[in-house]
Amino acid sequence: MPSLAVMSCVIQKGVANCIHTFAGVQLRAECNRQMNELRIRYGRDYEQPTAVPMLTDAYNLPAKKVIHIVGPIVQYKLTPELEKDLENCYRNTLDMCAENSLKSVAFCCISTGVFHFPNKKAAEIAVKTVSEWLRENPGKVERVIFNVFKDEDKAIYEKLI
Repeated sequence: MPSLAVMSCVIQKGVANCIHTFAGVQLRAECNRQMNELRIRYGRDYEQPTAVPMLTDAYNLPAKKVIHIVGPIVQYKLTPELEKDLENCYRNTLDMCAENSLKSVAFCCISTGVFHFPNKKAAEIAVKTVSEWLRENPGKVERVIFNVFKDEDKAIYEKLI
């Protein structure tokens, strides 16, 4: 049976920045190389679309891989489309884990913070989507961690799990 867990940590300048900082310059270089290849294919203004994951090595991090994903940005109000985009972030990341035989994954609170997705709703979507995916894909991923850095988020996830 797959396990769901909540883990708390202190991150001061954003999750992505911390990952890139601690992974080392090799991660930034690989992301840059992959984005340059995509821009050659799709045009120089190409930006990674929401909910489309990109896989890199983890370099100096205590992990095999890093899955990068752009979450939805809530500008004025939360819409069903933004909720679906967030669901797709979790689903597509788990699909990528399965495709690459990655048995565990740690998720940050995707799109909360500077992307303004409401924390409680984001957590509800995350837990529901991950739980459904695990039921639909038995044995593909063994452990999912929701890594939070606010006590508020920790309490929300603990209540949901």
